[in-house]
Amino acid sequence: MPRDTLTGSRIRERRIMRGLKQSELARQAGISASYLNLIEHNRRRIGGKLLNDIAAILDVEAVMLAEGAEATLIATLREAALDAPRAGAELDRVEEFAGRFPGWAQVLSDARARVAGLERSVETLTDRMTHDPHLAASLHEMLSTVTAIHSAASILAEPGDVDPEWQARFHRNIHEDSERLAETSRGLVTYLEADSEAATELGVPQEELDSVLEAAGHHVPELEEGGAVEDAAARLGAGLSNTARQLLDAWLQRYAEDARAVPIEALRLPLEEDGLDPMRLSARLGSEPARIMRRLAAMPPEVLPDPVGLAICDASGVLSYRKPLPDFPMPRFGAACPLWPLYRALNRPWAMLSMPVQQPVRNETRFQADALATPLGGIAVNTDPLFEAHMLVRPLPARDDGTPATAVGAACRICPRMECHGRREPSVLAG
Repeated sequence: MPRDTLTGSRIRERRIMRGLKQSELARQAGISASYLNLIEHNRRRIGGKLLNDIAAILDVEAVMLAEGAEATLIATLREAALDAPRAGAELDRVEEFAGRFPGWAQVLSDARARVAGLERSVETLTDRMTHDPHLAASLHEMLSTVTAIHSAASILAEPGDVDPEWQARFHRNIHEDSERLAETSRGLVTYLEADSEAATELGVPQEELDSVLEAAGHHVPELEEGGAVEDAAARLGAGLSNTARQLLDAWLQRYAEDARAVPIEALRLPLEEDGLDPMRLSARLGSEPARIMRRLAAMPPEVLPDPVGLAICDASGVLSYRKPLPDFPMPRFGAACPLWPLYRALNRPWAMLSMPVQQPVRNETRFQADALATPLGGIAVNTDPLFEAHMLVRPLPARDDGTPATAVGAACRICPRMECHGRREPSVLAG
């Protein structure tokens, strides 16, 4: 039922909530009870002065009676229904439900938002537990130490006398291994219980870089103004490991080159007129599309009409740069979904691949993915070039041309799409 035909239902619900009889509301509004009855059963449209008068009597905004619940609330309820298709929720009556029971509708919306947040946390933690090198190294050290303790204890427990010198040596080894096991265990527990910032400090260098860029919003103001890379590195690189600092220096160097080639002021007007299409912006600004993608990812929110995400990978397929969007997550470790246009671009270098994609997230958000693979370095004799692929992700408007979106995921380990020809490992959601 269209939203504008439910005004009468909302008037009836508000009247009942305030304890007013139909005849009393009709008398105060200056209309007959029979006419109000037709309005409340959505058989007569209402608007203008009469709607304002009834809204004033019911102590509610007229727009709430005319339009009902917020569009975002109704959209959230639709998404909740689509997430549970077997429940058989009446999608054609979702607006009526939101209008008649706004409180319960909000409770359901809030619960769904909390579930979505918890799912994102599970995905992140699962990705960490599966691919985190620090965790794997700690567990390997613990198992090795336990094995060493067990071997020494087995020798001491064997029948017969052990030479006192060897006995003392075995006791010393057990003591040292036990201390190392306790230290490793404490470090692992601290790592697992730490918040995201502390965990990042103990993580791999790439994760340290990701954390720094995320905190900075992937935007470095001093480099936009022609500042020195060393100054930006000193500000952003405090506390990083040496390897992570080297990764940051390389990223800042490329950022500075991009900012000099395509200044932020040169992007403002083209963004307003041409939107986020990297090919159109590339032609207008005379700069390569991959650089345009990186510049878009580095823009502050007030410059962009919509947020964008960016993924960069080398020929191995591992992400060397990631700027995810809330509804387009990207794995923290290892490679991503093999169906991403990012990887297809490696098979078709110098060709811009542009297509709508959709991840199995909590809503029906569709994204336009633009992917391009370009060679690293110059031309070399008798040497095949190494390619680097960029993929820019931008949200599609609710109303687009209707082109079917390619179904993709974040990574196989946390993807709920069981029937996928690109799957390389079982999903933890298989149950």
